Amino acid sequence: MIITLQIAVLGAVGILVTASPLSAHHSWPVNCSVPVTVTGTVTGYTWANPHVMIGLDVKGDDGTVEQWRVGGPSLNRMAGNRWDRTTLKVGDVITGTGNRFLDGSNVLKLAKVMMSDGKEMVLYARC
Repeated sequence: MIITLQIAVLGAVGILVTASPLSAHHSWPVNCSVPVTVTGTVTGYTWANPHVMIGLDVKGDDGTVEQWRVGGPSLNRMAGNRWDRTTLKVGDVITGTGNRFLDGSNVLKLAKVMMSDGKEMVLYARC
């Protein structure tokens, strides 16, 4: 009886350990074949997992302003690319290049960001 219980507990633990990383891993629903570049003014900067997100006001060719959300990887990966919670502030102007969501919404998975001082910050190496 004790051996059966131990086997059941070990099996349950094994399932939980292997399933947890799988449920946390996901991909961005983006169009990898068409890179998109937007330049805008930072309206928000959320330094939190699972993805750092940046709000941008992007002025179109006709002068209208569109709101975009552009995102990077987890905090650990962002920090590994020399980012921290003070890298951006509201009012900064940046240019982001990445891949747009498949549904056409104004959301990018960022590949890189060009800061206003010309410094390039790489985020995702590939789509």
